[in-house]
Amino acid sequence: MVNKKGGDMEIAVAENRGKLIGIDEDFNNLILSFISAQDVKEVSKRVYSRALKQFIIWIKGKGVVNPTRETILAYKEGLRTKGLSSLTLSGYLVAVRKFFEWLESVKRYPNIAKGIKGGKQTRDFRKDPLTVEQIGRLLKSIDRETSQGKRDFALLNLLIRTGLRTIEVIRADVGDIRQEGGEAVLQIQGKGRDAKDDFVLLTDNTLRPVRDYLQTRGKVEATDPLFTSMSCRNKNQRLTTRSVSRIIKEHLREIGLDSPRLTAHSLRHTAITLSLQAGATIQEAQVLGRHANINTTLIYAHNIDRIAHAPEKKIDAFLEGNGVSSVNYVY
Repeated sequence: MVNKKGGDMEIAVAENRGKLIGIDEDFNNLILSFISAQDVKEVSKRVYSRALKQFIIWIKGKGVVNPTRETILAYKEGLRTKGLSSLTLSGYLVAVRKFFEWLESVKRYPNIAKGIKGGKQTRDFRKDPLTVEQIGRLLKSIDRETSQGKRDFALLNLLIRTGLRTIEVIRADVGDIRQEGGEAVLQIQGKGRDAKDDFVLLTDNTLRPVRDYLQTRGKVEATDPLFTSMSCRNKNQRLTTRSVSRIIKEHLREIGLDSPRLTAHSLRHTAITLSLQAGATIQEAQVLGRHANINTTLIYAHNIDRIAHAPEKKIDAFLEGNGVSSVNYVY
């Protein structure tokens, strides 16, 4: 029985219920129509398309004919059991929510995904920052007598001292190094931005290695990539995020740091953590990390404070003061 509240739209939705599932061509056309109706960037459209194709594969594999809210919840649980990060899980569900919202707006199917929540954000990060001792070993291990060594040192040193994301550093051109208020800065195109409308400060310790590396490339134009490949196949081409990740991972492994929690993104975590340890305010660290939400920055501050004032250390001191020491026990 159709609820009369909502009028013609609900009747039309009810009449079309069941026409959505089971016809591959109809599915493809619906997804294409949905994608074309979205006022988002092309990269977001591609993300939506991939996410929806995964959803379609899943419901077909389950033999679902008329998906319900319970179907969406089961899909969410299936994503969760795959061990996906909360961010990735949320990305899949955003596409599904928007798809059914659109289907209802064009009177094709009820919005069964309304109110389905994404993944719960944790109070911690999936990657670890480096310690000061590890930073020293990492940078010292790079052979700066070679062109590749100069590039790698300049790249890693830049990331550690500025907190740039890998996507931001590969988008950078030689001409993006300029002066602002008498200081050297690197103009950057941040994540989700259309233009290079932000910058990071380049101290002398950051800029000098970059200049040394650029000298090895001879004459460069302002529009040339700041960091380029040295492989035979992609000689002088712009580095990719995958290449940057590989370069950093290889150098970490060279000093014995081969952990899945230590990656290219760890260098960004390192910069933000170091800024707070060095006395930066939460707001200053937020600017450095270009966090849209200050709560993200507060996670860093919480972790630093948690270690500095760990009650576990006070427990140890209290037990030691009362004659209870671990050295007295045989394990």
